Amino acid sequence: MKARVTVTLKNGVLDPQGKAIEGALRSLGVAGVESVRQGKVFDVELSVKDKPAAEAALKNACEKLLANTVIENYRVEVIG
Repeated sequence: MKARVTVTLKNGVLDPQGKAIEGALRSLGVAGVESVRQGKVFDVELSVKDKPAAEAALKNACEKLLANTVIENYRVEVIG
């Protein structure tokens, strides 16, 4: 089973990398950039065949390792 975990900073948390990317895009002439927030994406392959069990395992992984839940949100998508 394949899944994708997306981790992003919570609203209100400063994002210096996002600001640097925003500035770089503007200096490259990319039109219309108003703001950038950066995050992390994890593509995970699991041997688990049960979708709820896969979601539970990945949420546990996010809580323990993949996300700093004080400042980050995460989203788990089990693809199949």
